[in-house]
Amino acid sequence: MGTVRLLVADDHEIVRRGLRAVLEKQPGWKVVAEATNGREAVEKAIEMKPDITILDIGMPALNGLEAVRQIVKKVDHTKVLVLTVHDADPLIGQVLETGARGFLLKTDAGTDLVTAVEALRQGKTYFTRKVDQIILQRYLNGSMPEASTDAPTQLLTARQREIIQLLAEGKSSKEVAVALGLSVKTAETHRANIMRRTQCHSVTELVHYAVRNHIIEA
Repeated sequence: MGTVRLLVADDHEIVRRGLRAVLEKQPGWKVVAEATNGREAVEKAIEMKPDITILDIGMPALNGLEAVRQIVKKVDHTKVLVLTVHDADPLIGQVLETGARGFLLKTDAGTDLVTAVEALRQGKTYFTRKVDQIILQRYLNGSMPEASTDAPTQLLTARQREIIQLLAEGKSSKEVAVALGLSVKTAETHRANIMRRTQCHSVTELVHYAVRNHIIEA
């Protein structure tokens, strides 16, 4: 078996160190890159082309859900394992929609991380026990978990999802423009369209929308 190349993305250094320590105990497994936010995770995935990316949902600059979408689209062979502290039904639906191959609660990472990565390495999927039970129950009841009715995947474009996170994090239109390589006028146009489409009338409402839809964490 050849080397398994891994990318670890989490905005907390202690978490990244812990994940790396567990992963690199496995023969042939190598963490080839780390990322501290979603945008960096996408860049590192494109650059390093890891076999498996382990990625936290709640990250700054670009949230994990959007990062997964971009990684799956831009790096064909990379399989993504999502890490999160949340297991709400709407979030499960959103994670499944991104193309991620695994969903692991951080509380289970200590015991199940290696098993999850090995499953993805073999071309399988892996869901943390509680999520697996939720999905099975939904399937038996004839309804899989779905995103919330005002989910950003339904209302916003990929660019708008990026901008709504930056705005919710307190960035001005000028700062958004610099971060995304846009003109200030274009950033302001996007901001107006986002406010209208999400029916938000203030930055405070926009923050609540972003938290509710797991674009940022509370």
